[in-house]
Amino acid sequence: MGARRRLVRWASGIMLGLGAGHLLLVTVMAREAVADWAERGLWAAVPLADGGAASGESLENQLTFWAGPGSFAVPLVLLGFLTWHLAGRGVAVPAGIGWGLAVWCCVGGVLLVPSPYFLGAVSGVLIVLASRQGDGTEAGGGRGSDPA
Repeated sequence: MGARRRLVRWASGIMLGLGAGHLLLVTVMAREAVADWAERGLWAAVPLADGGAASGESLENQLTFWAGPGSFAVPLVLLGFLTWHLAGRGVAVPAGIGWGLAVWCCVGGVLLVPSPYFLGAVSGVLIVLASRQGDGTEAGGGRGSDPA
């Protein structure tokens, strides 16, 4: 396995772990709210407007949504799967994705201390490093020329 592939696979694993772990943690910590969604039916389980009455139950319901399925976790898992797939095919992930992920996670980590956001920044840096491993064009090869 080439160095670039290994770096991107590590980055993907970090993203998958962070996203899936976040969803699992929210589900466990707010199991009553999640069970209530299933009991009432998922359609409009988290209404945007409660007619001006913001009860504690309504706020907890909205908090659970924004901390769970409405959070960064689902896109992070999807990005993790995508980068894992691209690494397996030998396709380089653009450095801009890594920079964006690193900056976003650093800002999130500074705003929410302590948090595992900084692990996401590590994932972004790994993507940037992998993109700088070289794309094979110096030796006349093209995309996918890495035999590993």
